Amino acid sequence: MLGNLTKTTLYAALLLTFGSSAALAQVGSLQGEVTDGSKPVVGAQLLIERIDIPGEYKVKSKKKGRWFHAGLPLGTYNVTLEIEGKQMDKLMGVKVGIGDNPPINFDIAEARAREEAARAAAAAGQAQQATQKQIASMSAEERKQYEETLKKNQEKISKNKELNDAFNNGMTAKNMGDFDSAIGSFQKAAELDPEQHVIWAQLADVQVAAADKKAGDERSQLLEQAASSYGKAIEIAPDNASYYNNRGLAMIKAGKADEGKAELAKAAEMDPVNGGRYYYNLGAVMINSGDTDGAIEAFKNATAKDPNYAAAYYQLGTALVGKAQTKEDGSVVPVEGTVESFQKYLELEPTGSMAESAKMMIQTLTGSVDTSFVDPNAKKKK
Repeated sequence: MLGNLTKTTLYAALLLTFGSSAALAQVGSLQGEVTDGSKPVVGAQLLIERIDIPGEYKVKSKKKGRWFHAGLPLGTYNVTLEIEGKQMDKLMGVKVGIGDNPPINFDIAEARAREEAARAAAAAGQAQQATQKQIASMSAEERKQYEETLKKNQEKISKNKELNDAFNNGMTAKNMGDFDSAIGSFQKAAELDPEQHVIWAQLADVQVAAADKKAGDERSQLLEQAASSYGKAIEIAPDNASYYNNRGLAMIKAGKADEGKAELAKAAEMDPVNGGRYYYNLGAVMINSGDTDGAIEAFKNATAKDPNYAAAYYQLGTALVGKAQTKEDGSVVPVEGTVESFQKYLELEPTGSMAESAKMMIQTLTGSVDTSFVDPNAKKKK
């Protein structure tokens, strides 16, 4: 007679077998896009420098300007964008946690605009000093026009500086984990220029991060605000799939699972290349919220969107373990697809960071290790 096996009991039994391999999983990854306005940039060099412990990693942007580097030790990094050996932009104090981390996107057009604004501000100051010598010779009307123009330029320069300061202060606070201060800075930046989708997206990111440290009504309110901020970013940049993905995850955390899944489905439809990653993120949120069935569905969708997504197969197998049963003699009876998921992971990443864990899982569940993958839906020969 079979009985349901609780997660706690099963995991405790399995940890005795593969607990020693847990340290192998203590790595993370960074990813993002490099664009020049709306145009993707291929071949850009990303220099990833670890600052808490010396370490250097490099990767280049590929198709559609996307870049990805896995296997990064947990820690703090500076990420520098270089084009033909010239530094174009830099983000400092990036935290790398376990698994996937928030995307780091570089827009060369934005970096160029910041540089030009700085030069213009300097040039305006020099022009003002030079013009003082000519003021005495101006007519009353010329002096009036000059003063009005000067005032407008000063207001514009002051606003740009205030905007840049607010945004940079927000990024610094975010990288330091001071999410409450980051929220205030990004809100100020959004008030100064509400047409910048990047500002709204950064505001939403820190609202979600702050919500993760709160509870009750305060947590719910922050998640609602985050969904609204992502909505503002989407209004300005409706073709950015990552915003739909992030908004969907925030909604799911707020308890609006159906609405969140719909946003993730939009993201996967808009950006099929990263569709697997969007569903993988959904699966992770479902696991953290205790929704095993939802996680299983999400990881299955991730593997359907990207049949070579090794990590999704591993997480699918882990989620399916919770559905296993035991006989009276204590032997484990996994549900269909559990062992096959671990086998597929090993087929794709035979020396991956979770390879030993996958092998031990298979051995625990079946008594042997077979790294070949058999499609359970394939037609069987008579």
